[in-house]
Amino acid sequence: MSTQDTMQDTAPVVADVLVVGAGPTGLYAAYYAGFRGLSVAVVDSLPEPGGQISAMYPEKQIFDIAGFPSVRGRDLVERLLEQAAPFGPRYLLGHRAEVLERGPGTFAVTTHLGTRIEARAVIVTGGIGTFTPRPLGPAAAFDGAGLAYFVRHLDDYAGTDVVIVGGGDSAFDWALALHPVAKSVKLVHRRDTFRAHPTTVAAVRELGVELVVNAEISRVCGSAEIAGVEVKSGDVTRELACGRIIAALGFTANLGPLLKWGIDVENRRHLPVDAAMATSVPGIFAAGDINDYPGKVRLIAVGFGEAATAVNNAAHHIDPAAPVFPGHSTDEPAPARV
Repeated sequence: MSTQDTMQDTAPVVADVLVVGAGPTGLYAAYYAGFRGLSVAVVDSLPEPGGQISAMYPEKQIFDIAGFPSVRGRDLVERLLEQAAPFGPRYLLGHRAEVLERGPGTFAVTTHLGTRIEARAVIVTGGIGTFTPRPLGPAAAFDGAGLAYFVRHLDDYAGTDVVIVGGGDSAFDWALALHPVAKSVKLVHRRDTFRAHPTTVAAVRELGVELVVNAEISRVCGSAEIAGVEVKSGDVTRELACGRIIAALGFTANLGPLLKWGIDVENRRHLPVDAAMATSVPGIFAAGDINDYPGKVRLIAVGFGEAATAVNNAAHHIDPAAPVFPGHSTDEPAPARV
């Protein structure tokens, strides 16, 4: 990976383009900005690149990326970083973009750590903004000591009794992934219907994963480590063997400081854009899940195209003499920045 900053930096960071968000769309925008001969800085509140993929499903297979029948989330992030690396993007990870200042033809964004980033265009690719997992109250004392909200490494669960809480796609995806690794997998859900895709539910049932429905975890047993869980269904309580808990209960999202940037926002969630991916503020563009327009489809594959559109129009905004369309990559690309 290129230059990375995770600590406070007193010297301003100067770039042609600032990308807010280091998820797949942001990483592709970093590559494409380099392809256009622009210097780029990428800021993200998470401590590692990849956005929701790295935080929530690094081990899961993704099936809708062009050219890949399937690709593991972690591998997709690595390939995107490799693609952008020759152009030397500056990554400021663990930095939350907070204050926006506008000047004549320039922007300055200050992070919560006090780092100032000066750029001539901004591309917001922050997905759904900052997101926080919904807590599992009875297990709160074991957060980081057996309780997890996302599975980062499947091998961490090898030979253990795993209880997954939830009824959505993530819960069932983790059940499928962990079944061949863990000693046992049980899924607890408060209803007997599920939000997960029916095909995934059928696959989990076929594996023989026990589905404990109309039930909730009422108590977690253990002191320093999880030794079991008590599950209550009506007036009946039973204990399940458990060494690890995965709480797949969804998350809450918030655009946070972006709401104060003076950009038009819909439902405190999305940034409306035009066909150039331009927001209501000239020089600020948006791509990926955070933007909105008629017919919007929220897929990673769509975000890649929006990132290229945003970068090309940002290049023209920075230099009106520069064409929006730069030519094809089979032509001579812009030289990599050292």
